[in-house]
Amino acid sequence: MTTNKSISNNNKEVFATPKFYILCGMGGSLACGGTHLFITPLDIVKCRMQVDNVKYPGIVKGFQVTVAENGWKGLMRGWAPTTIGYSAQGFGKFGYYEIFKNVYGGMLSEENAYIYRSYVYLVAAASAEFFADLFLAPFEACKVRMQTSDNAPATMRKCMPMIYKTEGINGFFKGLPPLWSRQIPYTTVKFVCFERIMEWMYQYVVPKPRNECSKSEQLLVTFSAGYLAGILCAVASHPPDTIVSKLNQNSQATLSDMVKQLGWRGMWAGLGARIIMIGTITALQWLTYDSWKVLMNIPRPPPAQMPESLRKN
Repeated sequence: MTTNKSISNNNKEVFATPKFYILCGMGGSLACGGTHLFITPLDIVKCRMQVDNVKYPGIVKGFQVTVAENGWKGLMRGWAPTTIGYSAQGFGKFGYYEIFKNVYGGMLSEENAYIYRSYVYLVAAASAEFFADLFLAPFEACKVRMQTSDNAPATMRKCMPMIYKTEGINGFFKGLPPLWSRQIPYTTVKFVCFERIMEWMYQYVVPKPRNECSKSEQLLVTFSAGYLAGILCAVASHPPDTIVSKLNQNSQATLSDMVKQLGWRGMWAGLGARIIMIGTITALQWLTYDSWKVLMNIPRPPPAQMPESLRKN
């Protein structure tokens, strides 16, 4: 686990301070908001494949139908709630993760914090995502409605009032339970796998210690570990993602209705597109987040290292 011993002397006073957590949150906001905006066209096709896999049977066909019906502009539909929602969520996801990781790790001895580090990462990530999704839910409801419903307004400033007028505040948060069921597994896999893959890469793949690698070499390792973690994220969270898309498309549907309607096979519609999307997103998010830390001179602790007391045993 991270300790002050693993931080360079000029950064020790910054680590685990309010300034550190705020800067980490800002990096997460930039990482999540920017990457989700970048892949908006693929997200639209993925959502439409999930809610109507007859009309949108594949990625290529999905793009063709979307452009034919809505023009090239249609591929950016929902960009505003996507950017705002995921920027807010990213602030909470990364900022709270750093907080909870240090808090939970600090509750254990140095030895136990290392031995049980995967559990610390898991609980910290789940805790962070729980709160981060409260920021995301209203914008996610608006985004999915805009992207999948023919009757929805094409702009956020018109769509959000429409949702409130027809469904009240519940319209923004009715998708929160399935959103949690999608995002919490996604985020726990994202952080746990990234942390452990980083350890593995520096131990078995990278031919020299991390402190001997250049900043660009370290960022390349970050990107690679992020992409591998992203593939696992996509598989772990795909069924709930499909349910969220269907639930936000139909204002009268309930969670149990969607589960029965989709069935096991239907929950996996659009998985190929989502693997490409989430793999790319996750890799770019970690690259952006780590680059932000380099730019702002934020402490970047190395992967977890075994305490000397355990080495002696």
